Amino acid sequence: MGFCRYYDAHQCRSCTWIDLPYAEQLARKSESLHRLLDPFAPEKWLPAVAGPATKFRNKAKMVALESAEGVILGINEEVSLIGCPLYDEAMQHALSFIQQWLRDLGIKAYDVQKRKGELKYVLLTRSSANGTMMLRFVLRSHGVIGRLQRALDELMAAFSEREVVSVNIQPVPMAILEGEEEIFLTEKTRIEERLGGIPLFIRPKSFFQTNPEVAGKLYKHAAEWIDGIQPKTIWDLFCGVGGFALHCAAPEREIIGIEIESEAIACARDSAKLIGFENIRFEALDAVSFSTDTHSKADVIIVNPPRRGIGEQLCEWVESISPSHILYSSCNALTLAKDLERLSSYRCVQVQLFDMFPHTEHYEVLLLLEKR
Repeated sequence: MGFCRYYDAHQCRSCTWIDLPYAEQLARKSESLHRLLDPFAPEKWLPAVAGPATKFRNKAKMVALESAEGVILGINEEVSLIGCPLYDEAMQHALSFIQQWLRDLGIKAYDVQKRKGELKYVLLTRSSANGTMMLRFVLRSHGVIGRLQRALDELMAAFSEREVVSVNIQPVPMAILEGEEEIFLTEKTRIEERLGGIPLFIRPKSFFQTNPEVAGKLYKHAAEWIDGIQPKTIWDLFCGVGGFALHCAAPEREIIGIEIESEAIACARDSAKLIGFENIRFEALDAVSFSTDTHSKADVIIVNPPRRGIGEQLCEWVESISPSHILYSSCNALTLAKDLERLSSYRCVQVQLFDMFPHTEHYEVLLLLEKR
């Protein structure tokens, strides 16, 4: 018997590697990374960075389903996942209360086939720094918002750490996580996380790493690598809420962070203002648009793209402006390898694996490239 009762009972198989000892998981991930990056002859392989094997996730994405007992937060109408061991006790307790609270309110889960019901997802995010939580209900329409609002005092009284509650309207009859419209039921609209002493703010639509302990180590190592280069100018593409840029900041450095999601940029600007950094600028732009509009150059470019990588167009642009170094953080080593083929004028100085996603085949990679 393992530590997850859902896996042992064949009710959830999301953690496909959970039967493997954690040391073997890390070994397999390292072997996978070596197969992909050995052709690029990295000069230095640094030891893999790991965190806890349980209670490490700061975000729960729960599908709402209908059962005879009412709403179930899980994966099918028979299995609730509110006790998932990837969440700590505070999140498990909160999810349990939320599930029963929704049942007491008579909120019906949305049925994709019948196109009936209202609740599609429940999204819960917790700050590891202070325990505050952000709760989001993804609904088909505005129909039950009044019911949620009238019972909000009960919900907030049960959990003083619940700072942000919002409703997202996703009217499309498909399994899409969220829509464009966000309605806040609380005065506060974000929660604060702190990694390495840096305040980072999380809003509903801003991307944030789901493993804060390992994310903190990732940013710390990135800052140390940057300090070893001592660049005067840095461009941070796909910067999110500013994790890399803010950790790499120094009085003598000029940093520009680029991110398409305006919510994330607003959070990054507030973090920089709170810390007192005046030489950091964050702009809500698409990375490709930034590359075509700018005519200056940077000493270092940091990229932390989604799983698709930075792609051919951005690689060609990076080659053309020729920064001395590239710091590449990747959650998909397959697309990273494709991008490295395109960045042929750069040599791989050092590589490090960060295990953000225990019990799965996925991992994060930090890579330092230097102009040949």
